[in-house]
Amino acid sequence: MVLVQFLVLLVFIALGAWIGGIGIAFAGGAGVVVLGLLGAHPGDLPMQVIVFIMVVIYAASAMQVAGGIDYLVMLTDRLLRRHPKYLAVLAPLVTYLLTFMASTGQVSFATMPVIVEVAKDNNIRPTRSLSVAVAGSLLGITASPISAAVVFLSGQLQKTGTGWGFVDLILVSIPATLLGTMVTAVLFMLWDKARGNDRLDRVPEYQQRLREGTVRPASHEAVTLRAGARLSVLIFVIALVVVLVYSIIISDRVHLIADPVMDAGQCRICVMLAAAGLILVCCKASPKAVPGSSIFRTGMNACACILGVAWLGTTFMAANKDWIQGHLGGLLAGSPWLFALVVVVASSLLYSQAASTQALFPTALAIGIAPATVVACFPATSALFILPTYPTLLAAVDLDDTGSTHLGGHFFDHPFLIPGLVATGLSVLFGFGLAAIVR
Repeated sequence: MVLVQFLVLLVFIALGAWIGGIGIAFAGGAGVVVLGLLGAHPGDLPMQVIVFIMVVIYAASAMQVAGGIDYLVMLTDRLLRRHPKYLAVLAPLVTYLLTFMASTGQVSFATMPVIVEVAKDNNIRPTRSLSVAVAGSLLGITASPISAAVVFLSGQLQKTGTGWGFVDLILVSIPATLLGTMVTAVLFMLWDKARGNDRLDRVPEYQQRLREGTVRPASHEAVTLRAGARLSVLIFVIALVVVLVYSIIISDRVHLIADPVMDAGQCRICVMLAAAGLILVCCKASPKAVPGSSIFRTGMNACACILGVAWLGTTFMAANKDWIQGHLGGLLAGSPWLFALVVVVASSLLYSQAASTQALFPTALAIGIAPATVVACFPATSALFILPTYPTLLAAVDLDDTGSTHLGGHFFDHPFLIPGLVATGLSVLFGFGLAAIVR
């Protein structure tokens, strides 16, 4: 029966990937129906994860409507144009930091046209910058103090009495993922330069598109910012700092507040909602425009996908928890890298760091995997780039009009796979080293 249910899981995830977009959510719900008919009790709904994502999407959407995203893109444009020689390193750094700040990869979409434009202006092949930038954006989720994945995992670590908490988690995840991203960027920049593979004029597809006139001319139009653009970013950043500081001072490690009025998750929800309201009022942004913003639309689609796919995953894991613990518990507990591999494979199918964290990590702690191993393997939930269907990956391909970034003829033949695996693998490796120091 376990095998049959696992096949159902794979079939409906594949069906959702085939349908695409929000269809992933619908396929996940249908999969829960089939598992229920096979005798599996539905798992926990990932409502807490979805609420965490939603409130950040509200605040980020309000910031976008107020012009804050345009301001961040302007700063990105200035940085990259000032140092084009280091585009392959700075592009991933920017997407990592933006995702770290907003806890959603949707903000990195706006930077990709800038990366392509700077690359074209300086005869740089944009493929590597885009591929590592996508990996950096994904890894930024597992570092962001206000991301749903981080808040959920820290809560599980405290709930199960592991001795690990929020502060311990971010002390590992932030430096591990930042180092993993930047070391990967430097390695591939040097590798491409050594092979002479970094020049755009050596790409045949680009030359053909130039002859056909299908390459968009470089645009250097000055962006007119709304009056409240800078203030909206300031409010959002202050909200992030408040959530971070509050989570730290109520943590078991610091314990400045013995009996807090609210937990870290509740703080995140009310502060981000308040930040969204302040942005609308102080920056004179239209509340009617928020639901129409690109961040809101893509973010709500992501919530729907998590609802379906994560529920499907938790249903399978809950129904087969005893079997997994009896047959795989000892093997996974004694082989940390095998657990990391399981997380990578599962995350590539679940399409969300938060969904993967909720589906896998409570079970991992329950079957006896060491909390240090769980924390070190946390960046592996960012392996959403393996299948060439993830939105950020597809956006990078679509926005590169030079033709140098394209999907291959085979399912796993795309330029995001190797850089993503290297960045994720290095982040996990650094995570094990840092976890040994922290605890």
